Amino acid sequence: MDSMIERAGQLAGTELKRVRWALGINGVLSIALAVVILIWPGISLFALAIVFGVFTAVNGVVGLITAIRSPAISGRGWLVLSSLISIAFGVFVLARTDLSALALLYVVGAYAITLGIVTIGGGFWLPLDGGDRALLILTGLVSILFGIVMFAKPGAGALVLLALIAAYELVKGVSELVVSIGWKRLLEHDLKQAVESLRAKPQAAS
Repeated sequence: MDSMIERAGQLAGTELKRVRWALGINGVLSIALAVVILIWPGISLFALAIVFGVFTAVNGVVGLITAIRSPAISGRGWLVLSSLISIAFGVFVLARTDLSALALLYVVGAYAITLGIVTIGGGFWLPLDGGDRALLILTGLVSILFGIVMFAKPGAGALVLLALIAAYELVKGVSELVVSIGWKRLLEHDLKQAVESLRAKPQAAS
C-alpha cells in the first residue's frame, strides 16, 4: 500500500513540476520581452507588434500544453484560461501587424486588464498560502491599473508606449514566477492530503 502511495505521489509531483516549469518559463519570457523593448528603444511599430505577438502567443502555448499534459493538477482550469487569453491576443496582434500605435496600445491595455482580472481570480481560486495569494492579487490589480493607464493616456508618444508595455511585461513575468514558486507549496499540500486519504481508507475498511 505504501508503495502505491509513493508512486501516486511521484506521479503528482511530476505533473506539478511540469506546471511550475511552464509558469517559470513564461515568466522568464515576459521579462525577456520587457528587456528587449527596453534595450531596443528605436524598435519600429511593425517589429514591436511581431515581437509582442510572438512572445505572447508562445507564452500561452507553453501554458496550454502543460495544462493538457497534466490533467490532474489543481488549478488546471485557471492555467488553461490564462493560456488561451495569451494565445488569442498574440495571434490577433500577429494577424494585424498593420495596427497603429494607438490601436496596439489599446490591444495591450485590453490584454493587461483581461489577464489582470484572471490573475485576481487565480488569487482566490488557487489554493496558495496567504503571502502568495496576496501577491498574486496585488499583481492582478497592478496589471489592471496598467491597462487603464494605457486607455487613459493614448497619445503620450512612442517612448511612453514602449515604457508601458515593458513595465507591464515585467509585472506579468513576476506574477508568473510567483505562481510558479507558490505551486511548490500547493504540491506539498496536495500530496499530503492524497497520502492521508489513501492511508485512511484501509483503516475505515477494517
